[in-house]
Amino acid sequence: MSDTPAISRAVDIRSHVCPMTWVRVKLALEQIGAGEHLEVLLRGDEPLRNIPRSAALDGHVVVSAEPAGDGSRLVIRKGEVSC
Repeated sequence: MSDTPAISRAVDIRSHVCPMTWVRVKLALEQIGAGEHLEVLLRGDEPLRNIPRSAALDGHVVVSAEPAGDGSRLVIRKGEVSC
């Protein structure tokens, strides 16, 4: 369990559809510091493809992606980004 990153914030977007999924994740990322981790609970193929791609384009890193209950769980490490 020591390899599991400490989660600074979590967001559940299972009830949202694109593009609101990325909007919710981006707002949550804005509330944590660079290098901290965001847990994202999501459902469906579209957000599972789009959230990691959008995160990478904004300079963040998806450190894990795994099935979780009725959806998936991503952990994103916030990158050094300037707003």
